[in-house]
Amino acid sequence: MRGHLEQRGRGSWGVRVDLPPGPNGRRRQQRVTIRGTRKDAEKRLAELLHQQDQGLPIDNSKLVLGDYLVTWLRDVVAVRTRPRTLDSYQNTIKGHVLPVLGGIPLQKLQAADVDRLIASLKDKGLSTTTCLRVFRILSKALKDAMKRGLVFRNVCQAVEPPHPGRYEVEAPEMDTTLRVLALAKGSPYHSLFTLLAYTGLRRGEALALRWANVDMERGVASIVESLQRLPSKGLEVQPTKSAAGRRGIALDPGTVNLLREHQGRQLLIKTALEGGYQDRGLVFTSPLGGYLDPQLVTKAWERLRDRAGYPHLRLHDLRHGHAAGLIKAGVHPKVVQDRLGHANAAFTMQVYGHVAAGLQEEAVVRFANLMAQEKVR
Repeated sequence: MRGHLEQRGRGSWGVRVDLPPGPNGRRRQQRVTIRGTRKDAEKRLAELLHQQDQGLPIDNSKLVLGDYLVTWLRDVVAVRTRPRTLDSYQNTIKGHVLPVLGGIPLQKLQAADVDRLIASLKDKGLSTTTCLRVFRILSKALKDAMKRGLVFRNVCQAVEPPHPGRYEVEAPEMDTTLRVLALAKGSPYHSLFTLLAYTGLRRGEALALRWANVDMERGVASIVESLQRLPSKGLEVQPTKSAAGRRGIALDPGTVNLLREHQGRQLLIKTALEGGYQDRGLVFTSPLGGYLDPQLVTKAWERLRDRAGYPHLRLHDLRHGHAAGLIKAGVHPKVVQDRLGHANAAFTMQVYGHVAAGLQEEAVVRFANLMAQEKVR
């Protein structure tokens, strides 16, 4: 008999669970008092036995949120996610959650505590988007705690999450992009910056691109990897984060010719260095063929954009400019989604749909003209 119930008085029950023997072989038990009906006591006994079957400690009353989150990061997040995601979760929990809620017993965490956490983040001047990210990470952790029987509800579900509002971006004008690209001519990064502007690739995707995945004849590049800086590991190529990120993108003839020229210059360098060149098959490399440091690329872009007089133009804005240009050109949202590697076209239009202002007016005029032509017939 692993568990036993006994009535101690009106509305009070004693729940006893047999524990594994201690190091000295002596019998051990856990006793819990339940106030309620026999059915309540039986439910609690079943929960305790289930926890024991899963190898969880039965008495979690002293387990504080901070200790649980550290264990959750190590045993759950580290197994499920990529290293960069784990690093992001660790920084978020250490910087925002632990200072406010870390010492609260896990089982005593209340919705009011989560409200207090969000209020503290706003008081620090953090954006609503950051507040929502912290909230979602905490909710994921508590959801896993509930699955493991450590808590019996996710208190985040009783809290209204922060609402960051509609996410839109300010895309650069085409002439702005072209002016910076013109300054890049003759630099080692001209081909890279041009590819980013004409394809909408992410920086890491372009830096992980290999010649084997570029079909010059068909004008198609297959995006399957991304170069990332991993904690304690340095630069490393990782598979794209999602299935949508693995995609083929069409290259315009001008970009294909630029890549051919780039490949030719790379071949000359490889020949001159002979065995000193580390050939990994990458399109964009360091001088000796290794991974090109993303931070060096960004710094090079910032120097160029400052010279051009656009100090706020980020390298990632080339991606935004490409998307906005496609939408202004009337390209179907599904095509834009596929090129950018978004999960769905709805998200694409949520982010970039505002750049289509005025296109609806043009469309309805064209439609009205078509209808008028039909009337004449």
